[in-house]
Amino acid sequence: MKKTLLLTSLALLVSAQVSAQTWVLTNAEKGTDKGDWSISSQKLNLQGPNFSIEQKVLHGGKQEGSKIITLTSENGLTIVLSPTRGMNLLHAQGFGVRLGWDSPVKEVVNPAFINLESRNGLGWLEGFNEMMVRCGYEWTGHPTTADGQLYTLHGKAGNTPASRVEVEVSESAPYEIRIRGLIKESTFKKADLQTMTELRYVPGSNSFSLHDVLTNHADYPHDYQIIYHSNFGKPVLEDGARFIAPLANVSPFNDYAKGGMKTWNTYSAPTKGFDEMVFNLTPLADANQQTVAAVVNKAGDKGAAIGFNVSQLPVLTMWKNTDTEKQGYVTGIEPGTSYAYPVTIEREQKRVKQLAPGASTQFDLTYTLLHSSEQVAEVEKHIAAIQGDKSTQTSDTPIARE
Repeated sequence: MKKTLLLTSLALLVSAQVSAQTWVLTNAEKGTDKGDWSISSQKLNLQGPNFSIEQKVLHGGKQEGSKIITLTSENGLTIVLSPTRGMNLLHAQGFGVRLGWDSPVKEVVNPAFINLESRNGLGWLEGFNEMMVRCGYEWTGHPTTADGQLYTLHGKAGNTPASRVEVEVSESAPYEIRIRGLIKESTFKKADLQTMTELRYVPGSNSFSLHDVLTNHADYPHDYQIIYHSNFGKPVLEDGARFIAPLANVSPFNDYAKGGMKTWNTYSAPTKGFDEMVFNLTPLADANQQTVAAVVNKAGDKGAAIGFNVSQLPVLTMWKNTDTEKQGYVTGIEPGTSYAYPVTIEREQKRVKQLAPGASTQFDLTYTLLHSSEQVAEVEKHIAAIQGDKSTQTSDTPIARE
């Protein structure tokens, strides 16, 4: 099987590790942090593609004190993430292609400078510029007030600094790299949800994966939701770009999106006055419950693909925001347990899940940067195989109204 088909199974990405070296960069329990730090394959005397991993503390403006970790691989990808911002992925690039987008928010905003409750619960937008941001886990979706509480846009995880950060490098080929961060959503008398996030990468590869484990540390059951808000702009997004995925059905998120149903899976050039359109999708999967969704450029030689498991992440949202470039020209592929409706609606429609005391659940996703027509064609063939002879049902009626 070719490397670019490593979309739907983490097991295909890496072999079991025999031994590894680990560096703890942050440990809140001990009150320790390494600050600026780096390691490389040369320093470790490892063979194979050269790589480096660097943590840097940023200064100035609203990014004062924010940290970023940059993983750079020879003949592979450069991946940048932020432990300060929930281990969110800022961008990835390689092979002449960038995965990410150009937000009006240019800094890696420290959550200390963000009030999530501002703008009637839309304060989350003041830091939003990532390629992938975790929306959850205590709740997600559009803001709403219920039971005397303001549920802010897309929850708190993406604006929560990691309490523990560590880097692990396997000492045997293919020298897999793992970067882990512990995100705590702990509130007295409310919730004690903790998520161990993990990014996995094999140097030289055009794919990387996420393996996140969410655990309820409380003595009572608790609801959870998650949307993996994955965002792509130029050079993948352009006039004539396409969204592709095996789907059971498609419907508009709201009345505004109804007007875009005829062209919901194609994109236009940057268009002033274009408000965001959102579409609710139900993905189809193979016999192992694996599926893949992708956005590809007009020529069909660049793209971004996400493989995930529908037993973990049963729904898919497509966000189309083809506004002007300065405003933010971007599309989102968003596997999740919920759609982006407020938590009250998601509860009513029984998409909000619950964890028993002490119980855990996991989420596995694989991101692949596509950089040739052969790779794009391979993904399209894979999607067609999952779709089979099943037709995609479309509806002009939103499944809910805010």
